[in-house]
Amino acid sequence: MRILDVTPRAPRSTRWAVAAACTLFAVVSWRFASAGPRPEAIEASLAPAGTAAVPSAAALAELREEELATIELFRRNSAAVVHITNAARVQRFLRDPVDVPLGSGTGFVWDESGHIVTNFHVVYQQGRTDPHYYVRFAGDEKEYEAEVVGTAPHRDLAVLRLEDAGRKHFSPISVGSSASLQVGQQVFAIGNPFGLDQTLTTGIISGLGREIRSLTNHKIAGVIQTDAAINPGNSGGPLLDSSGRLIGVNTAIVSTSGAYAGIGFAVPADTVRRVVPELIEHGRASRPGMGVVLLPEDDVRSRGLTGVGVWRVESGSAAEKAGLRPLVESRSGVAVDEIVAIDGVEVRSQQNLFDVLDQKDVGDTVVLLVRRGSKRTEIPVQLQWIE
Repeated sequence: MRILDVTPRAPRSTRWAVAAACTLFAVVSWRFASAGPRPEAIEASLAPAGTAAVPSAAALAELREEELATIELFRRNSAAVVHITNAARVQRFLRDPVDVPLGSGTGFVWDESGHIVTNFHVVYQQGRTDPHYYVRFAGDEKEYEAEVVGTAPHRDLAVLRLEDAGRKHFSPISVGSSASLQVGQQVFAIGNPFGLDQTLTTGIISGLGREIRSLTNHKIAGVIQTDAAINPGNSGGPLLDSSGRLIGVNTAIVSTSGAYAGIGFAVPADTVRRVVPELIEHGRASRPGMGVVLLPEDDVRSRGLTGVGVWRVESGSAAEKAGLRPLVESRSGVAVDEIVAIDGVEVRSQQNLFDVLDQKDVGDTVVLLVRRGSKRTEIPVQLQWIE
């Protein structure tokens, strides 16, 4: 399987050609659940968001208790779910510039300061220098321009911020925890699949502890699998528990066609709770590291090493404080610290090492098993912030 990013979108003629080819060959693939401008056929059938009639007390009295609970959950949380348009400003010859939509997705209000959480791939614009982002709330046809204040590409998360003009909508979603989730637990997703604003889908948690890859090909661990319908456009939207608390951010699907096939994935809330405040404060998420530069893997193999070789150790780094040594070449031979395990996990490539580090936080202590000459030594290292 491979990850296919669907943001930004290609021209419509190209998109239909690609879709036809994908259907013909039925290639099973990962797809991020974001979408481009909605087709005119769908757009023409849309009613303005928030125009549904309010049911009478008599009508509500005929519904089952679980239906009433779902209705209340949607009413309580839908106002915090937004439609995000990712656009590029294009200068036209001898005319004013225009914003060209590249794709769209979902986000949700994080706090009363106007921060909006979404996926990184919803706001990603490769190689473009003048990106613009617009946010629309349910029941409000006005689009509010937003700016990106921080991104965590490795975890597929991003934070936008609205100006005070949209303050009347700043009603945050309650953030829960993903630590004690159970397979079979009921979940609810709110988003904008195919541009259809304020869509609610329901399902259960189908699996826990899954792994997916971000746009940067880094592993996102502890991901929630759900059978709640998630389609292109749902990216960045909230996955809620039965109490209406955020337990994940809907991110990707597995599909033969690019649309719902019963397998969706959400970045867990505990990751979101840790990363989003860092994005708001620093513009980026902390990445735990040791302060070493590793030998290129071709060089490692040519030297007959089976683990990961330490090439350089940064001055004052956590690695230096722990006692790791840089590579030294002399007439008598080569001395190199070779990392062969971390926290009991065998290391045979740099990716093995990074996969473990990506699940740690700055300040955590890991135990390296280091081969130094003919000896093996356990070296504890307290992880530091790295750029």
